[in-house]
Amino acid sequence: MQKRELGKSGLEVSAIGFGCMGLNFSYGHALSNDESITLIRQAVERGETFFDTAEVYGPYTNEEIVGAALKPVRDQVVIATKFGFNIVDGKMAGMNSRPEQIRAVADASLKRLGIEQIDLFYQHRVDPDVPIEDVAGAVKDLIAAGKVRHFGLSEPGAATVRRAHAVQPVTALQNEYSMWTRGPETNGIFAVCEELGIGLVAYSPLGKGFLTGAIDANTTFDKTDFRNIVPRFSEENRRVNAELVEVLGGLAEGRGATRAQIALAWLLAQKPWIAPIPGTTKLHRLTENIGAAAVGLSTEDLSAIEAALQQIKVVGDRYPAHLQQRVDR
Repeated sequence: MQKRELGKSGLEVSAIGFGCMGLNFSYGHALSNDESITLIRQAVERGETFFDTAEVYGPYTNEEIVGAALKPVRDQVVIATKFGFNIVDGKMAGMNSRPEQIRAVADASLKRLGIEQIDLFYQHRVDPDVPIEDVAGAVKDLIAAGKVRHFGLSEPGAATVRRAHAVQPVTALQNEYSMWTRGPETNGIFAVCEELGIGLVAYSPLGKGFLTGAIDANTTFDKTDFRNIVPRFSEENRRVNAELVEVLGGLAEGRGATRAQIALAWLLAQKPWIAPIPGTTKLHRLTENIGAAAVGLSTEDLSAIEAALQQIKVVGDRYPAHLQQRVDR
């Protein structure tokens, strides 16, 4: 597996990482703990070194699974987790990035993960009630104390990144970025990453499964599946957005790859400091995703893909309104 440095931080990760949320949270189905641990270890065996979790996934249980799975190879991997929400009765209950909360979450996450230091600690969403300078200062203190190695932000606005970086250098931004969610190219995120030497960790790089071709207008989701409330996943929008999947299929067929591999290879080709973190619960999909790192796209390939993408209008917001309000601020 190829390695990439997140910006100019010195933090090196596998070109393809593993977003662990979906193992037991958000998508209406869950692997058992043992099955999840097995799959994560199979990812390590195949060269992945970058694993992403958060206290709110489960809540709490996803961190425990990741920690148990990676315990035998702790010195070979990078573990990222996140803070930023209150959790009450097992559910998210508003934002909370007060410094005392950040410190408490760090200690709790370290315990659940069974590690002595968090490699990358993200603010999960920007808290409008807490100055970002206070957040960055709290993480700076955790780094000084040896509990955290690197600081990250998820879905911030570019101006917020600059303010945070002035207090504590930001190693990585975790934003949604894919062929059908290209906001970071134009909303200032690419520019601030280039300017400050920050890496971009792309979550949902396969469009929450849509870009693989496994989902169409007739797909039904479990009642607990998060995609039920995502406007882009309404039946009508899935029908319209199928055009992108069809184009992606044609691009893949001509290059001896799958849709997912072309979508991930395209991401890797955008910038050398981008690391996508697709998630899966299936070994064959894990192997497929990892294979994307070996798919070489020429300048001509990228030009053809871009020309095709420019002809397609993706319809539907990527989040429902109440969650969309939490990004880019």
